[in-house]
Amino acid sequence: MRRHPPCPAALFAVLATLFASLLGGLGPAEASPSPVTVVNATQFTDPAGLPVHAHGGGVIKVDEYYYWFGEDRNPDNSFRYVSAYRSADLRTWEFRGHVLSQATDPELATANIERPKVMYNRATGQFVMWMHKEGSATDYGEARAAVAVSSTVDGDYSWRGSFRPLGHMSRDITTFVDTDGTGYMVSAANENADLHVYRLTADYTGIEARVQKLWAGQSREAPALFKRDGVYFLVTSGATGWSPNQQKYGTADSITGTWSPLRDLGDGRTYGSQTAFVLPVEGTSGVTTHLYMGDRWGNSMGGTVNDSQYIWLPLKFPTRTTLSMDYYPQIIISTENGTVRGIGDWNTLTAAHSGKCADAADWSVAEGAPLIQWTCAAGSVNQQLWFQGVGDGTVRIMLRHSGKCLAVQDASPDDGAAVVQTTCGDAPGQTWKSAQAGPTGMRLVAQHSGKCLDVADRSWSDGARLIQWTCNGGDNQKWRRSAL
Repeated sequence: MRRHPPCPAALFAVLATLFASLLGGLGPAEASPSPVTVVNATQFTDPAGLPVHAHGGGVIKVDEYYYWFGEDRNPDNSFRYVSAYRSADLRTWEFRGHVLSQATDPELATANIERPKVMYNRATGQFVMWMHKEGSATDYGEARAAVAVSSTVDGDYSWRGSFRPLGHMSRDITTFVDTDGTGYMVSAANENADLHVYRLTADYTGIEARVQKLWAGQSREAPALFKRDGVYFLVTSGATGWSPNQQKYGTADSITGTWSPLRDLGDGRTYGSQTAFVLPVEGTSGVTTHLYMGDRWGNSMGGTVNDSQYIWLPLKFPTRTTLSMDYYPQIIISTENGTVRGIGDWNTLTAAHSGKCADAADWSVAEGAPLIQWTCAAGSVNQQLWFQGVGDGTVRIMLRHSGKCLAVQDASPDDGAAVVQTTCGDAPGQTWKSAQAGPTGMRLVAQHSGKCLDVADRSWSDGARLIQWTCNGGDNQKWRRSAL
């Protein structure tokens, strides 16, 4: 066969391809995501500035993107959409569509849909969504599981119907795909008294068998199941409506084997959140960090579901079968490295005269909530502070539980002005200078007024207000800072 020299157009195409390959990942679509900072107790916004409504949701990774599915409600808390978002770095979330809505099927016209979770079935090439279905946002009598499917991760999902698994009630729900490809669904059953674990059919759209009834009678909901180092972990919350409570977890070496008793995770309020999902963040070099994804429900703060905030925290494993979780107002995520870490160096601040700690009253996260003194308690994140240097020898003082900063209300210059928590920034009234006050104490002086952080009326009582007052050398203006 006679060989022809390449034509100029073909040669140009080859050279263009070679040049592009030499450039490698210089284009933004191919660049590895840089580490990002995620601020807790906030709502994410998409690039258009709109809130990300993915409450009670779950995440699945497909190729280089994470896809987040969750609840998007009407103002009266009734179901409107299951919305889908995607991100490469877990901070910047692009809206992809309302993949399930009231218009998807007549059964959904008046239904309430909660806690959607999406799985991928390698054998069928289908994405399968499981969710909790009720007749309305106020009547939880149906207690049904529901299924929808799609051939693309963020396409429209086709409704397959709802049912009670093997006749059992089914409310809060999660899914899990094991390393051998077996699919499982976990749901709260028997009026939330028990957790049932079901093995799914080969196509993940039906129930094959119930393989566990866990912690019977202990009233658990909000399950999240994951596997690490051959150990299965199941994280759940108590059943206290919208109010936060003590999360717990159990472990097993086999889903169908013997599970451990429940152990506590986080503090007694789980930092004001409830489990939605646990996401393995898998780095390219083999490092994996497990990310707790929780909802701080707006309903617990006088709002609605769509007012809810997100609480994301790294999980730690003291041993192969134990789990712990600390709170951080901010975390840094590197999806490239598979790392999630909290930010902050935490201290307590103890009044010299009373031995009580600076404390955010009632664990409040509200703007303008007052600061008080209260009996010091180990692990109370509303008594933990981060002294952030801002130059010229001054600091901002961040409260760990809320991520807000210690400030003199309205930057008042007056004696007796309340000390409160406010959104951290450059506003006057938030910066403080420390001055030595005896061998073990210090004074904290508000930069704008030159007045001292003070316990009102030299009180020894729990609940006494923190104020600013003209510095006078009193022990109620002396503080001991202790690192955690």
